[in-house]
Amino acid sequence: MPRILVIDDERAIRNTLREILEYENYQVEDAVDGPNALELIQKESFDVVLCDIKMPQMDGIEVLEHIMQITDVPVVMISGHGTIETAVEALKKGAYDYIAKPLDLNRLLITVRNALDKSRLVTETKALKRKVSKQYEMIGESHAITEIKDMIERVAPSEARVLITGESGTGKELVARWLHEKSHRAEGPFVEVNCAAIPSELIESVLFGHEKGSFTSAIKQRKGDFEQATNGTLFLDEIGDMSLSAQAKVLRALQENKIMRVGGEKEIAVNVRVVAATNKNLLEEVQNKNFREDLYHRVSVILIHVPSLNDREDDIPMLAAHFMQAMAENEGKAPSVFMEDALDELKKIHYTGNIRELRNIIERLAILCGPVITAEDIKKYAQPFRN
Repeated sequence: MPRILVIDDERAIRNTLREILEYENYQVEDAVDGPNALELIQKESFDVVLCDIKMPQMDGIEVLEHIMQITDVPVVMISGHGTIETAVEALKKGAYDYIAKPLDLNRLLITVRNALDKSRLVTETKALKRKVSKQYEMIGESHAITEIKDMIERVAPSEARVLITGESGTGKELVARWLHEKSHRAEGPFVEVNCAAIPSELIESVLFGHEKGSFTSAIKQRKGDFEQATNGTLFLDEIGDMSLSAQAKVLRALQENKIMRVGGEKEIAVNVRVVAATNKNLLEEVQNKNFREDLYHRVSVILIHVPSLNDREDDIPMLAAHFMQAMAENEGKAPSVFMEDALDELKKIHYTGNIRELRNIIERLAILCGPVITAEDIKKYAQPFRN
C-alpha cells in the first residue's frame, strides 16, 4: 500500500487529507511542521509527500530543500497564500507539482497518482541500475585486478581520457563501464562504439551523424554517437581499427569539443568523456603509419592494461563460481559446486579467449554436468575439441 506523508500545521487540513487519501486506500502519516516531517522521512520511507508552504519554524520551501537532500521522493507543494512566483520557485527547487488551496479533489488525486507513478519509475530504475552494476561486476582479488580497481577509483572522478589495452576477451569494456559508473557523468549515457565492426565508409556517419540526403541511404537526419553521449561517456572500442580519415575527425572533435555531421554545414558543440580500448599495440601502429600519433597522445592521458586470464589464474575459482551462480539464477536452479581438483584443472587451461572463453566453459559445464563438478568433468567438457 502506497505511503503518503502530509505536512501541514493546520489540523483540519491534515485530517481532511487523511480522510480523502485513506478512502482511496493510501496509508497516511502526518506531521505538524518541517522538523517533525524531516525526522519521519529519515526514519521511514514514503512514496509521496504533500507539503504546505506557509508553516511556522520552517517554511515549505525550506522543508522541500532538506527533503531533496535526503531522498528523491516526489513532493507536491500546497498553499493558500501562493503566487506564480512561489510555484515557480518550488518547481525549481525540485517539487513534483504545486496545488493551490482550496484543494480541488480531482486535481489532488490525479497529482498523487502521477507522483506515485514517478516514484515507482524511480524505484524500478534504481533496481535496474543495481542489476546492471551486478552484471558488470569486476571479479577478482589478484594483484593485477586490485591495481586496476585502485586506478579506476582514482581516475574515474576526473575528466581525463583513458586508453585501455589488453587481449580480446579480457574485460576492457568492463573497465570502461566502471570508469563511467564511478564518474560524475554516471547519470549520463554510456555509448559504446565497436570501431572494428563498422565498415570504414560508415564510421564517420556513426560517430558524427549525418544530414538527410547527405548520401544515398540517408533518408533522414541522424545524430551521431558523439551527440548521443553528451554529458556521458563515449567508449571507442577497438580504436586501433578506425580508418585514418575517421581518426582525423575524432582528433578534431577531441581538440575543439565540436563535431560536424556528414553533409552538414554547422558545427555542433559536444560534451563527452572519451574512453578508448584496443587489443593492438598502438605505438607499433603509429610507427607503421596505421594510427595517428597525435590522436594516440590525445586518448592515452591515462593508460590501463588489463591482463590476460592466464596472468591472473588465482582469480579463476572466483570467476567460475560467479559465472555458475549467475547462470543458475537465470535458470532458476541451484548452482553446481566445483570440487577442488576441478578448480585446479580449470587453472591448468591455457585460455586463448580469456574471460569470454572461461564463461563459455562454465555455461557448458552448467548444462552438461551434475550438481558437483569434478576434475574429470573439466577434462571431458572444458575444451572438447582440443583433447
